[in-house]
Order: sequence, then C-alpha cells, then structure tokens
Amino acid sequence: MTMHSGFNPSEEAARLVAWLKDSCISTLKRDGGVIGVSGGLDSATVLHLAVSAFGPEKVIVVMLPDRDSSPDSAMLAENMARRLGVKTLTRDITPALNGFGCYEARDHAVKQAVPDFDPSADKFKIVLPQNLLGEASLNIFSAVVIKPNGKEIRRRLTPSQVNEIVAASNLKQRARMMTLYHEAERRNYAVIGTGNKNEHDLGFFVKYGDGGVDLQPIRHLFKTQVYALAKEIGVPEDILNRPPTTDTYPADTTQEEFFYRLPFELLDGIWEAHEKALSAEAIASTFSLSVDQVNNVIADIRDKQRTTEYLRLAPLVP
Repeated sequence: MTMHSGFNPSEEAARLVAWLKDSCISTLKRDGGVIGVSGGLDSATVLHLAVSAFGPEKVIVVMLPDRDSSPDSAMLAENMARRLGVKTLTRDITPALNGFGCYEARDHAVKQAVPDFDPSADKFKIVLPQNLLGEASLNIFSAVVIKPNGKEIRRRLTPSQVNEIVAASNLKQRARMMTLYHEAERRNYAVIGTGNKNEHDLGFFVKYGDGGVDLQPIRHLFKTQVYALAKEIGVPEDILNRPPTTDTYPADTTQEEFFYRLPFELLDGIWEAHEKALSAEAIASTFSLSVDQVNNVIADIRDKQRTTEYLRLAPLVP
C-alpha cells in the first residue's frame, strides 16, 4: 500500500487557495484573514496558502507567546512572515493568564503529584506512555519535573490532577482565540485555523480555543500530508525540520510525547490503512509489525476518538 495514494500536493494547494478565497470573501463576506502563527508546520502551511489566496496585504500574522513559549517560535514565525511580506503583531498573553490564575492552578496540581516541584526553578511537562507498540496501555498522563541540575522526577497523575492541569493550560488557547477575534473583527477579517486531521479527529485541540475559528483549510489532512503540502508550497526548511511541539509547558515537549505516542509516519500509515478497511494482518505486513502492535495502535486511535467526541459536537439543543 502506498501512503496517501492519489494525494497530489500541487493540486491540493491550488484547490485550497481557491477554497479559501471563495469561502472567506464570498461566503463569510470578510476581506482577509488573521492567523495565529507559532513557528510550527501547520500554521506556516496555512499562512502560505492564505498569502496565495488574499495577497500579503490582506493577511495578518499574530504571535501570541506566554511565559512558557520557546523564543525559537517567535523567531521562526517572524522570519517567515518577513519573507512573505506579511504584517506581524505580537500580543503577550502572560498578563491575561496571570489574571485568570492559569499558572497558579496548574503549578498547584503539579506540586500535588510532585511535592518537590519548585515552580520558580524547575521545568515540567506532562506525557503519555511511549511504549504503544510494546503493549496495550491506557492514556494515563505522568508529570515529569526537571530540576536545574537535569534530574528528572516522574510521577503518575491522578484524573483530578490531569483535569486541573489541562483546564488551566487550555486557558492559553482560549486567550489566544479571543485575541485573534479581536484583531480579525476590527479589520472585517476571518480567523483562519491551523488544525489538521490528527488534531481534530483525535481531540488534540481546545474547544473554543484553537478549535474556535472561521475556516479550517487543512483539517482534512493527515500530518504527513501537511508535510508534503508544505514542501510543495515553499515552507522554509527550518520549520519543516523542526520537531512538532506543544509549546505549552515550561519543559520542551514533543507532540509525540504528549499525545500521539508514535511518529506521524507510522501513525498516519496505520490509521489511513484502517480507514480503507485493510485487515490488521495486511497492515502489519505493510509496516513490518506484528498484528498485536497494529491492533494496539488502532485501539488507541479509537479510544482517543471516543473519549474526545464531545469536543467535535456542536452545542446540544432540546
């Protein structure tokens, strides 16, 4: 089986540019687009598409760092926007998050799990088990605290601790959403989202946060398809080669560590083959895995889809 057979990045780029132009101007009656750009692959790809659709003078890049953001994110985003001739705005959301009590609530939950955690000196991240191919395991989060001397302390989080950390962290995405809409509405622009299929279908997004947008041009694309599209439309190599990160916690965290548990090439390949109704035996043969390993991955995909279904639902009405 060939991964993404029938997917033509050049044709898809042209289709998405035309779709953006028609959807934004004709359907939404907006004059251009606002994009929150992080220095990551997805936002870079959407920015390139939007510039092709509207021209650089009708696109605004908004960078929305907080105190935990990597400085590399802003540098990459700024360099890319300058190369494209797009205006950039920087809105530091740290004061707003302090007002919401984001950091205090989050750090309190981490300290419950790791009493030795010192928010003023230590870094931390939360991660899932990484042995998905080794054994079937639940999506149970652990906190990893990193001391200044490099020592790591790992503790499993209780459900209530996870809920507190995630709820506090989600304030970041919701603060960004509010800021993007403020910048969009004052210009009669649309907010253009950057979520892909992996994020949307598996629930790796914040409802009314990064999921709160007007247009989602790459929501139907696997991450590996986004890579192919990005290469086609000229996304810079330094962004293409950057490991996908959450850029949410003080310690560096890859998306694989935090949520997906597998490299995208393997995850997307198994997922796509499963969607095409290939048997676990056929998938195992294609990827040189055991049937049990394939079944572990498929079970994890189904579990994430099931437990995050509420995120994809519109508000319920009687």
